[in-house]
Parts: sequence; structure tokens; C-alpha cells
Amino acid sequence: MTALRTNQDLDHLRLREVFGIFPSGVVAVAALVDGVPVGLAASSFTSVSLDPPLVSFSIANASKTWPDLRRAVHLGVTILADHHSTVARQLAGAPARRFDGLPLTATPLGAVTLDDGLAHFETTIHREVLAGDHTIVLLRLLAAHHAGVSDRSPLVFHRSRFGRIQRQSDQ
Repeated sequence: MTALRTNQDLDHLRLREVFGIFPSGVVAVAALVDGVPVGLAASSFTSVSLDPPLVSFSIANASKTWPDLRRAVHLGVTILADHHSTVARQLAGAPARRFDGLPLTATPLGAVTLDDGLAHFETTIHREVLAGDHTIVLLRLLAAHHAGVSDRSPLVFHRSRFGRIQRQSDQ
């Protein structure tokens, strides 16, 4: 095992490799902006607080999507299922085609969720915290819905690839 000893050893490629050892779930964050669905895939989603109910994700400061998406009154968050690897790639692709062919639901205040996700949240932006080359976005939950399907697993991002959790019933 090679140890990282100094800041000179912490180059971006090496850090990405080391960070990739830890698996994370993948969500879609989306809303109607000027009547059009705008969104992205994020692999940094996590629960934060029960009181008040908060979740978070991180977004690169260089994101071209976040400046538009953050103008939305409400944001939808969808926990993607293990069959959504193509959807996650699509949400990271060309902005004008991100939602092509995807079954969506929009709330009256513009939160957009993918119909076949494992869970859906309707949120508002609680706070944004600048953190180096990313911004941590804290979202306040307004509603939470579980799909109620127990035979699907979440989509996982690990070592720069999408995968799934192997459950005991899959073995």
C-alpha cells in the first residue's frame, strides 16, 4: 500500500482513484426551470438531519447546470435504481437531451422526479456551502415517498463505474 505523505502526492488523478474506493448511491436532482426540465445526476447524496429534515449533495463549482437548476422554487430528488445506469449517463450528457424518453412527474411547484425511482423527495434549497472546487447543497425535505418495491437495489457508483449491491437473495 502506497501512503500519501505530502500535499504534492495529492494530485487530482490519485485523489479520484482513492475517493472511488468508497461506493455511493446515485440520485437525479431535477426541476422545471422556465417550464423545461433541468437536472443532473449526483453521486454525493446523503441524509443529514431529521430535525429539520435535511439531505445534501455536492456539485462542482464549474457545473453549467447548477446555476439554472438552483433558480427553481422546488427541486425533486430521485434515488436511482440498479437498472438506471443508462439514465445516470444520460443525465450527465447533453443538457437538451437529458430527459428524452424518461417518464417524469412534476409537482405544481416544479419539482421533477423520475417515475420509476426507488424513492422521491420534494425539496427546497436550505443552504449552499462553498467547499473547495465544489458546493455542498443542503436541501430541506418537504415530502418523501418510497416506491414500495422491495426487489430492487439502488444504483451504486464505485471505482468510476455504475453497479449494484449484491443482496443475499441474489447469491
